[in-house]
Amino acid sequence: MVNLNLPVGVSDFERIRENGYYYIDKSGMITEILKTESTAVTLITRPRRFGKTLGMSMMSSFFDIRKDSRTLFEGLEIFNDRVLCSKWMNQYPTIFLSFKDVDGLSFASAYNMLSATVTDLYKEHLYLLDSDKINLYDKKIIGRIVEGKASVTEVKKSLELLIEVMRVHYGKPVILLLDEYDVPLAKASNHGYYAEMLEVINALMSTALKDNTSLRFAVLTGCLKIAKESIFTGTNNFVSDTIVSSRLNEYFGFTHCDVEKLLQDADLMGQADNMKAWYDGYHFGDFDVYCPWDVMNYLRDLQRDPLANPASYWKNTSDNAIIRSFIDYAGSSITGKLENLMAGGYIVQKIEENLTYDYLHSSEDNLWNILYLTGYLTRVRNRDLAEPLSDGMSALMIPNAEVREIFETTVQKWFSDTTQTLDRKMLFHAVWDGNSDVLTAEMNKLLRMTISYHDYKEDFCHAFLAGIFAGAGYMVESNKEHGEGRSDVVVIDSRGGRVAVFEAKYSKALDRMSADCKEALIQIDDRMYAKEFEESSDQVYCYGISFFKKRCLVMKK
Repeated sequence: MVNLNLPVGVSDFERIRENGYYYIDKSGMITEILKTESTAVTLITRPRRFGKTLGMSMMSSFFDIRKDSRTLFEGLEIFNDRVLCSKWMNQYPTIFLSFKDVDGLSFASAYNMLSATVTDLYKEHLYLLDSDKINLYDKKIIGRIVEGKASVTEVKKSLELLIEVMRVHYGKPVILLLDEYDVPLAKASNHGYYAEMLEVINALMSTALKDNTSLRFAVLTGCLKIAKESIFTGTNNFVSDTIVSSRLNEYFGFTHCDVEKLLQDADLMGQADNMKAWYDGYHFGDFDVYCPWDVMNYLRDLQRDPLANPASYWKNTSDNAIIRSFIDYAGSSITGKLENLMAGGYIVQKIEENLTYDYLHSSEDNLWNILYLTGYLTRVRNRDLAEPLSDGMSALMIPNAEVREIFETTVQKWFSDTTQTLDRKMLFHAVWDGNSDVLTAEMNKLLRMTISYHDYKEDFCHAFLAGIFAGAGYMVESNKEHGEGRSDVVVIDSRGGRVAVFEAKYSKALDRMSADCKEALIQIDDRMYAKEFEESSDQVYCYGISFFKKRCLVMKK
């Protein structure tokens, strides 16, 4: 194994290059962007952690007239195009701005963060106050913005002003790079002040982008493509590059070739299958794409421990509340589709990219769209479909093992929370009365209301059984060693001096359920799961359970 200097969590291009971090060359993206230099605004949308910020940082280093970036790009693909580099490298005044931190529980709080972000941006350009090319009136406004004393109107027009005064100072039009442009609206939607924030962002964008002769071009990145009429009203020469329709797919995320080279350089080709199963599976255009955040984190862990197992790194970068809200929306249609997805299948949906955050949760179609556009689902390639789809329809699937785990964990938590709100007295009485018929009936009621994932049979059974007893005052042990093996679930009523031992089987057919129940009871005896409880408890109940889809059968020893 070779220890690579991996830039985990580093999205600053200059820092990566100056400190000798391992870097997968994505500089070809600059060439692609410049092929449409006549386009006033390019909007790039990708799921989180797919390299958007690093790509924008790279472009900032390349274009910014205040820098000398030759050493940073030496050896990269873009450096081979001498004509392009001569024309564009460090030749234009450049603004690089991120809205990633614009958040707040109230509009006032979020607006203050937005204003502070604008102030910090202006502080990077204090040299403008000394410029003899800029009039006194504009300098006074710049001063108020820098001091954090700008009016609301001045904040709304702050990008337009900065672009204008930089053009005047340098005598060249300005390149604007705006990262995470949609974060303020996403946060506003979550916290209930969408209309107020939309007004501010709309004014900020429109004044900066619409018919602005001081603007050379702008590149924006985000997770979702907000409807043009929402914040880009009147903006001409507007093009978008999304996971649905893109020419930049190989530059966001890692391709198979990227990952193969990484593993070769690290002498870890033996981990190729794990890497693919857990972090590959995204289909952007013609490319199969890995999530780069996951790949880098797993490689870092492997360098620390060659026996490290894949983990869910992506899920820890967000609260994944979108899936929970989706499940809460529920209904029989959604439940069936979720079960199909979690079993490894796909669903067919109409994809609409032009969304507005205030209507994201207004329909089932919108919810599926969000899951796709934010990376929780991916498109099935046409060649993998048995028959062609209708126009405008797409087949969607869970991309990989990591995202499937996110769904499973969320579903388990949802079920646990849901069962705690139900009256489970009859079920508990049946357990402690040894009434397997009533227990069967009550468990089947719960099964019909939950979301199952039959390809993960053992996990589902354990989670279902444990979820039933969660939050009810019982001690629940799952897969813990007892006797000469690991029983599925043990429920301990310490106050009542009672124990229930459950062993579950997943039946391959309906007519196998009874036989599987009996097999489970035999296993409890043979492996002595209940033995250690017989002396310390007044009553020990042993149950064999068989599951088949949304049915179960319970037998008592």
